[in-house]
Amino acid sequence: MSWGTDLWDQFENLDKHTQWGIDFLERYAKFVKERLEIEQVYAKQLRGLVKKYCPKRSKEDEPRFTSCLSFYSILNELNDYAGQREVVAEEMGHKVYGELMRYSQDLKAERKHHLQEGRKTQQYLDQCWKHMDNSKKKFERECKEAEKSQMIYERLDNDINATKSEVEKAKSQLYLRQHMAEESKNEYAAQLQNFNAEQWKHFNVAIPQIFKNLQDMDERRTVKLGETYRTFAEVERRVIPIVSKCLEGMVTAAKNVDERRDSGIVVESFKSGFDPPADFPFEDFSQNIQRTGSDGTIGTPKTEGGKPDPKHAISRTKNKLWLFGKKPKAPTLEDLSHLPPEQRRKKLQQRIDELNKELQKEMDQRDALNKMKDVYEKNPQMGDPGSLQPKISETICNMEKLRSEIHKNENWLAEVEGKHGSRGERRPSADVNHHAPHGRESPEGSYTDDHSQEHRSPPQPDPHEFDDEFDDDDPLPAIGHCKALYSFDGSNEGTLVMNENEVLYVIEEDKGDGWTRVRKHGGVEGYVPTSYVEITLEKNSKGS
Repeated sequence: MSWGTDLWDQFENLDKHTQWGIDFLERYAKFVKERLEIEQVYAKQLRGLVKKYCPKRSKEDEPRFTSCLSFYSILNELNDYAGQREVVAEEMGHKVYGELMRYSQDLKAERKHHLQEGRKTQQYLDQCWKHMDNSKKKFERECKEAEKSQMIYERLDNDINATKSEVEKAKSQLYLRQHMAEESKNEYAAQLQNFNAEQWKHFNVAIPQIFKNLQDMDERRTVKLGETYRTFAEVERRVIPIVSKCLEGMVTAAKNVDERRDSGIVVESFKSGFDPPADFPFEDFSQNIQRTGSDGTIGTPKTEGGKPDPKHAISRTKNKLWLFGKKPKAPTLEDLSHLPPEQRRKKLQQRIDELNKELQKEMDQRDALNKMKDVYEKNPQMGDPGSLQPKISETICNMEKLRSEIHKNENWLAEVEGKHGSRGERRPSADVNHHAPHGRESPEGSYTDDHSQEHRSPPQPDPHEFDDEFDDDDPLPAIGHCKALYSFDGSNEGTLVMNENEVLYVIEEDKGDGWTRVRKHGGVEGYVPTSYVEITLEKNSKGS
């Protein structure tokens, strides 16, 4: 079906229809705009929600519980999800709304052009019709005048009283009117022929072409709407895989919640290292009373000197009752001996790690200054080598201070782990607790743990942190085996040389510092990087 042939006389209706089509297109564009604004507000609110519930503290201060970590993972996934909503809004704004508004402007200009062409064609046909109508009316008037002149001539010609001049004058007037009628007839015939030709051309060529152009324009508008409908959906569909990954990440985070691990973190965070308090001894205050009973009377054993040992009760009361009540404040000491053994070990290990980092920085600075000094010595025009010497000396001094601090803290760490440092004796003035036999009370009533029950912290890769060689009386049992993925030279003290694909026994797991204690088949023990080996633990050793 063609508008040009079927709707040749519906110019006004086509004018209204094409205007409605453009209005409908702009209405859909307005819908898309409001839709993308909803997406933008939604994404903004989601990001605000994530920001509100994100931790305000540093990651080091945040709890390490799996429930907390999973929640933060969910917040990260939700933030990514909000980003995808922003992508949807941006794509809709660019590929749908913006495209529709540009296309609407083009449609308006094209429609205006076609309608103007139609009106011009119609105006030209109207002009042709007017010329034809005027010539027709003129021809009609001339014919009437000619008939009138003929009637006058015939009347005078039959009138015997009329003079010859009057008859001749009427005859000449008749000839003139007949001639004018003939000319108007010819003009009318020409105008009629021209109008008929223009009218045929108008309704068979011009109008069909103009209406065809309008039809093509309206069909393109319809196609464009269909394309933008599809784009509207495709924009959403393209983000679905990423949105699905965000949701899968949330599900994975939910699965990573481990109540046993969280309970273990609580134990690790707050474990004191003390043994539970032992039973209080019976204090018999009736020993000085004269007994009159038989020798077989059952009584309580006497303490030495006939008096109860007050130290035992004092020590229990002094240091253990606070476990169930308010803990007395202890002064903060440099060696952290005021802390429980397990907490003290963690704090000392943390302090050693920080000191090693500072030492490494100083060493890097010293190396950089030495390199700069060599450059100045080779190229004096670049600077004075002597100007760097004070800074080098200061750096070396700082390194010595840091090494001294590390050595001191390593000795304290060795004390709390129940062993001597490899480069110094146990600090004699640290605490009287260290002079008491393990597992007994000191004379002052303080309680000393059995250090054989403490877990020794794995060494760090710095050579100063391998305090002990493996001189235990009884070798540790193997809890699994491992295969070397890479070779390791074991250049630092306490480490073990390892070849690629070598199989070793695992005797102590990684405690979180990146090192695992292993034993070769020949009995040699040492630490190797955990990332260099593939570990397989025995089933009965996991979780121990």
